[in-house]
Amino acid sequence: MRLLARLSWVEAKLFLREPLALIFTFAFPFFMLIVLAGVFGNDIDPTDAENLRVWRGVGPTDFYAPAYVALVIASVGLIALPVRMAGYRERGVLRRFRAAGLSLPVVIGSQVVVAAVLVIAGSIGIAAVARLLYGAMLPEAWPQSLMAYALGLACFCAIGVALGAVLPTARAAQGAGLILFFLMMMIGGAGPPREVLGSALRVMSDPLPFTHVVLTLQGPWLGKGWDWTSFWIVLAFIGGASVISFRYFRWD
Repeated sequence: MRLLARLSWVEAKLFLREPLALIFTFAFPFFMLIVLAGVFGNDIDPTDAENLRVWRGVGPTDFYAPAYVALVIASVGLIALPVRMAGYRERGVLRRFRAAGLSLPVVIGSQVVVAAVLVIAGSIGIAAVARLLYGAMLPEAWPQSLMAYALGLACFCAIGVALGAVLPTARAAQGAGLILFFLMMMIGGAGPPREVLGSALRVMSDPLPFTHVVLTLQGPWLGKGWDWTSFWIVLAFIGGASVISFRYFRWD
C-alpha cells in the first residue's frame, strides 16, 4: 500500500504536465456545458409534450449537468489513461517498472488512483458551475447518484486501462481515444439528446458504454429512478475491460 501511494504521488505530478489530459478533463467539458446552457437555457414548458420527451421533464441544463459529469469521466478513461500507459510502454518505462519488481496491480492502481482524483475534481467543478451560473439542480437522490458515479468511474477506468494495455504507442492510443471520445459524446447523450437522434444513430449509441453511464447517472440525479438495464450493461463493460487488461497487458 505504501508503494502504491508513493507511485501514485509521483504519477500525479507527472499527470499534471500532460496538456491533452488537462484540456479534456477540465477545459473541454466546461466549454461544452457553457455553450449548450447558453443555447438551451434551463426553462421548460410543462405543457409541451415534445419538450418533456426530449429533456425528461427537467430543464436542459439540468439534463446536461450529469451528462457532462459523465463526459469528464470518459475523457480520462478514453484519452488520459490510454495515452499515458501506451506512452510508458513506447518509452520502455513499463519494462523498467517490471525490472524494479513492481507488480501489475501496483502499476495499474497508481494510474487509476490519479485518474480518479482528476475525475472527481473535474466533476465537482462541472456540478458547481452548472449550479452557480445556471441554477441547475443537484442530485435528487445522493446515495444512488454517488453509486452511479462510482460505477461510471470504474467503467471508464477499466476501459482506459484496457486500451492502454494493448495499444502499442501513445499516438495509437491518442487516435483511438479521440475517435471514441467524440463518437460517444455526440450520440451518447452529451451532444444532441438521444430522443432527437434518428433511428440509425440511436441503434449505434445503444451499445456504447458512455450511453449507459449517462443513463445510470441521470436517473437518480434527475429523480427518475434507477436504470437497471444500463446498470447491468455498465457492469458488463467493467468485467470485460478488466479481463482484457490483466489477460493481454503488454509490458513491452
